[in-house]
Amino acid sequence: MPDNTLFAQALDPVNRADPYPLYARLRETPALRNEDGTYIVSTYAEIRGLLQDPRVSSEDLPVFKRARTGNPILDFIINPIRDRIVETHRPLLFRDPPDHGVLRRLIMTQFTTERVRATSGRVHAIVADLIGKMRGREEIDLVGDFAYPLPVAIICELLGIPSGDEEKFQSWSATLAGVLDPDQWLQEEHRLKSIENYDAITNYLRAIIKAKRKRPANDVLSGLAAYKDKKLGRMGKYDLIATAVLLLIAGHETTVNLIANGMLSLLRHREWLERLRQDPAVAPRIVEELLRFDPPVHFRTRKTLAEISIAGTVIPKGAPLILLFASGNRDPKRFHDPDRFDPDRPDNLHFGFGGGPHYCIGAPLARLEVETALVALARRLIDPRLAVDPPPYRPGASLRGPARLPLRLSGVAA
Repeated sequence: MPDNTLFAQALDPVNRADPYPLYARLRETPALRNEDGTYIVSTYAEIRGLLQDPRVSSEDLPVFKRARTGNPILDFIINPIRDRIVETHRPLLFRDPPDHGVLRRLIMTQFTTERVRATSGRVHAIVADLIGKMRGREEIDLVGDFAYPLPVAIICELLGIPSGDEEKFQSWSATLAGVLDPDQWLQEEHRLKSIENYDAITNYLRAIIKAKRKRPANDVLSGLAAYKDKKLGRMGKYDLIATAVLLLIAGHETTVNLIANGMLSLLRHREWLERLRQDPAVAPRIVEELLRFDPPVHFRTRKTLAEISIAGTVIPKGAPLILLFASGNRDPKRFHDPDRFDPDRPDNLHFGFGGGPHYCIGAPLARLEVETALVALARRLIDPRLAVDPPPYRPGASLRGPARLPLRLSGVAA
């Protein structure tokens, strides 16, 4: 009989450093019913099919129900209205057509390829500055000293967030990222903390957006606040706030993981670290393989809108789904020798940025940041070594990456 506790084991922090053997066992049953009625889909072809299937919905944002305060006006009037606003104005990540397509088109009028390319100089400058600060140190934490501050600085500049406010949303962001982890959301303390942080970050962004309506600048939030499409009109204020939250959090959380996971993989496969140092032109291939081999997002949730038969399993209407991207990325039916780190791998069509209509909007920016970062780290860090292996990991199993990545250095080149 299939072991329907395997996904629960994968969620267990004890297996965070290496969940891949559990994923291999899950692939023996491509669509496995979990103990709680969730169906875990773990094989490449089945995930690819479901990402394109209109019978699969992304509107599965957990219910935001604020805790009772004892104040009847808050508990029975104001907070239910606020809860309803969150429910009906979800971020793009949790929207289906036609709303998803409308919001995506409006966002892409501002989050353009040209705007991303124009950040290249700033990415290089920030990378150089962060590495320069490592001079004279024998040990660094790659996450705290580099992988976190780089994408945060870039997304703040793109959105028009004051750089001095980064610390305000650091804890908000880390907590809200847990919405993607079912086990964390089921914890009452975490759920209530997430709602508290969502209120804090939306209040903060509401004030930012209000100021930008009065004094627009050349940034994404100003553009979204001012832009009016001939057919679609303007983005509503609640959708704009939800979009700002998504771009701010997704714009750095996943890239932090990709940089940290990437450097960890290169230090475990030092021949590729040396090859990158000698030839930066291999960086795009290395990043694509990192997105397959150890992606920043391991799974996403969905729900079925109708009964679906897949890989010999009938999934009923209304069932929660887990699309296990990181397992599909190592499916031997799709990738030769999938547990081997091989940037020379051909036809590397991975799930590192998801897929289908919800393919990551920020993929070009993430590629730019990570390629620039890994080239600079490979060329400038002298004999970097892992101080601990495996490193300590962040709590989440979905957004998976090291909490810290301590490295020992013999110096920093100019």
